[in-house]
Amino acid sequence: MTDMTGKSDGFRDEKYMIVPTESFAEYMEHPLVRAFYLTDVGFFPKAKAHYYEREEGADQYILIYCTEGKGVIEVEDEKYFLGKSDAFCIPRNVCHRYYADEREPWSILWVHFKGDNTKLFPLEERRLVHLNSRHSDNQMMVLFKLLFKVLERNYNLGNFIYISQVLSLILAEIYYREKLDESTTQDRHVTQVIRFMYQNLSGNLTLEDISNQVQLSKSYLNAIFKTHTGRSPVEFFIHLKMQEACKLLKSTDLYVYEVSVRLGYSDPYYFSRIFKKVVGVSPKDYKNGDYFYCG
Repeated sequence: MTDMTGKSDGFRDEKYMIVPTESFAEYMEHPLVRAFYLTDVGFFPKAKAHYYEREEGADQYILIYCTEGKGVIEVEDEKYFLGKSDAFCIPRNVCHRYYADEREPWSILWVHFKGDNTKLFPLEERRLVHLNSRHSDNQMMVLFKLLFKVLERNYNLGNFIYISQVLSLILAEIYYREKLDESTTQDRHVTQVIRFMYQNLSGNLTLEDISNQVQLSKSYLNAIFKTHTGRSPVEFFIHLKMQEACKLLKSTDLYVYEVSVRLGYSDPYYFSRIFKKVVGVSPKDYKNGDYFYCG
């Protein structure tokens, strides 16, 4: 039987640690500790019949990370359904309850915390975050294990500082690592496409050509290029070609029509029109004048 204010019986292999912050008020004033400090931390594996309710909320933020199974978090009138690799932070001082799924009870890592730097994270947004990276999932387990390991040692300033840093890493893993992963993936795709473009400056690539080569959708390519370069892939390719044209005009004795042919333009007049539109002057004027184009 479960108490309506919490679990009545422990869960097998659970970890539950309370940090006596009141007894170490001097440490709490250290800038590195004051930034983030936890008051409670735990791990409830396969927490069948787990239920907790706080009508007045809590004075701390409550971060819950589900390692397996399912559960529900209710904050005021909203429900959030957590599954494996989902994280959710309950804001301070708001009515809430959370409980395990009856059929597939969750296993959760959780921590209660405060700190000056909590405002640097979107903890009030009630955002359900899914960590879809195996690295992030493993990293969460490692970071919580570090918390437990340090809390089993002496309560001294160094350990409190260390705990604060680990807690900051946990929050960064949840709220900023996913964005970084997404950005890194997009960076890799943009770099892959640009390398392909450089290898084909003598050709006339279309968006479909690029899409087929890198096996990415045309809409996705347009979106990431707009985000990272401010131009569509085809516009970016044309600018690369004009950069190369500028280099050839200034560093070689090639005539304008020869540069045009080398860059895949059979019609030198068409090449000249594009060059002037992009660079601002004609190829001939660029070659003979004191111009420099960096695109």
